[in-house]
Amino acid sequence: MKLVFSRKGFDAATGKVPSPILPSGQLCSLPIPDRRPERQKTLRFYKDIQTSDLSLGQLAADLSRGRILPETPTHLDPDLNAASVPRPSGWRSAFGQSGAAETHLQRQGVGPGDIFLFYGWFRQAEVVDGRFRYLPNARDWHVLFGWLQVERHIPLTAVADIPPWAVDHPHCQRRQPLNPDSLYIAREKLDLSGIDLPGGGVFPRFHEGLRLTDPDSQHRSLWRLPAWFHPAGRLSALSYHGRSDRWQWVDGAVQLDTVGRGQEFVLDTDHYPEASAWLHTLFTDR
Repeated sequence: MKLVFSRKGFDAATGKVPSPILPSGQLCSLPIPDRRPERQKTLRFYKDIQTSDLSLGQLAADLSRGRILPETPTHLDPDLNAASVPRPSGWRSAFGQSGAAETHLQRQGVGPGDIFLFYGWFRQAEVVDGRFRYLPNARDWHVLFGWLQVERHIPLTAVADIPPWAVDHPHCQRRQPLNPDSLYIAREKLDLSGIDLPGGGVFPRFHEGLRLTDPDSQHRSLWRLPAWFHPAGRLSALSYHGRSDRWQWVDGAVQLDTVGRGQEFVLDTDHYPEASAWLHTLFTDR
């Protein structure tokens, strides 16, 4: 099995502000704006998407200080939360990827049974006078917010066999598919012993096990991971991170200086058997 750390949601280039950790601890990943809505047959707007009893339209508008409006088109991908919009029968979590990032996934052999762990740029937020804002002096973190275990990988071509419930996914809405362009569909249930969760979903609230950023660092791209992630003596390393100088031992853990390029980093757990116990902790510490 392969683990794929997949960076999604607002970033410094697209969205330009962090996604919020709400006062309840809920993680709310803000999907990126759709920069080329003319390529889609139908559009979805921030105001159309719910997280618990909140509209993403309000969150995006408040936190971007009006730069992103409730009526701004959005690229809802990965699409993990069954309750975020009305769903047709048979719906599953799904994720689309294209271009160089999809080529990387294909070269790494990512497919059925593998698990995407989605992370993004987050900061703690609060409500003041009915509006959301970031907590003063709150740090920027990379935080895991969701997952998808692949049941099916569909290359998106003009004759792709797309399930009827998936036709409104952004990657299936494109008038002309990119090359390459693919859809990853979640299993009905996670295939992990002792874990009774859907094959795709969002973590309900923040806990320390979901934070990737080193808590002592001011830089969100500097991660602290369990010691077993270190590639020394292994047959492979986390993709894009084979250089030994990116890894440092720190207080019984490892510090990883992550690369700026790449949307997905892939780890082959055949070479890291400790990953199984780590995943169980991730999904049960809720």
